[in-house]
Amino acid sequence: MVSDPTRLRLLELAEEQGVSLSRLSAMLGKNPAYLQQFIRKGSPRKLEEHDRGMLARFFGVDEAELGQSKEISYAIPEQSRRGSWIDVPRLAVGASAGPGAATEGEQVVDTIRFSGRWLRSMGLQPEHLSTIVVSGDSMEPTLRDGDEILVDRTLRALRDGIHVVRLGDSLLVKRIDVSRPGLVVLISDNPAYPPVECGARDVEVIGRVVWKGGRI
Repeated sequence: MVSDPTRLRLLELAEEQGVSLSRLSAMLGKNPAYLQQFIRKGSPRKLEEHDRGMLARFFGVDEAELGQSKEISYAIPEQSRRGSWIDVPRLAVGASAGPGAATEGEQVVDTIRFSGRWLRSMGLQPEHLSTIVVSGDSMEPTLRDGDEILVDRTLRALRDGIHVVRLGDSLLVKRIDVSRPGLVVLISDNPAYPPVECGARDVEVIGRVVWKGGRI
């Protein structure tokens, strides 16, 4: 049973947002059991300043709720929660806009901060978001090599649009056409790349691309 107020509050926030402790640990760049051990076993004794700040921004609460004294808290006040900022995990994988890039797994290497108000206006839930880098030129001019894309992994009915998909061992970013039963057509914006027809069971849709950022 969890009795420490800080640990209990963190557990409550995670349950309220419907996000697992292992996913929050990954967001912090820690091993999946990090926050589980913090809450259940009391190790570490307290959250590191960086971790506490990132969690506070993610949940939109004062850092004092997660163990920092109010006198030295720089977190956004509770009354300003609707204007809070959300740190979205940046994954160490690339979505190929070219022939296809193999990927062996996902590792959080950084975060990109988005306005919580803007995310809500877009109907996006922070726990379902991540960002990755585009690799290749097949989606030009819409997406260019090196662009950062925000991917929404929310489970919902499949529809046309730009998605990150896994085909075999490759992670791709393509427009998809699902108008024909049993088929998924992967379409590049660059006319130099022809459409690719795949069986619906051969393609795993990771998420929908909802934002991009890159150099001018």
